[in-house]
Amino acid sequence: MTADTLSRVFSALADPTRRSIVARLADGDATVNQLAEPYRMTLQAVYKHLRVLEDAELISRPRGPQPRPVHLETKVFDVMDAWIERYRRRAEQRYRRLDAVLAAMNETNDENGARHDQDHGDNHRG
Repeated sequence: MTADTLSRVFSALADPTRRSIVARLADGDATVNQLAEPYRMTLQAVYKHLRVLEDAELISRPRGPQPRPVHLETKVFDVMDAWIERYRRRAEQRYRRLDAVLAAMNETNDENGARHDQDHGDNHRG
């Protein structure tokens, strides 16, 4: 899958209706009429949403007579997952480094605070 395809996938999923259609198809294949049922839109509008999802390789519809089942293509999600995972790992590495720096700063502050308390206490002993 090219970067351009990945852009089409994220763009297609930016629309809440298309995300809802994808969620419905995650439960199993469905006809266009079944997919159109919960929406207050024309069948033509549903077909436009399906065309966007199909262009993004998120769904497929076999050629042939109606009714044709719409099928969710999972390989696209594997590619998206790999892309997201790569950046999630990078972010986690940065956060781990930041955690280590903050922990070292806390240790230094704790040591300095303890030393300061000891010095402060010694100055007041008679």
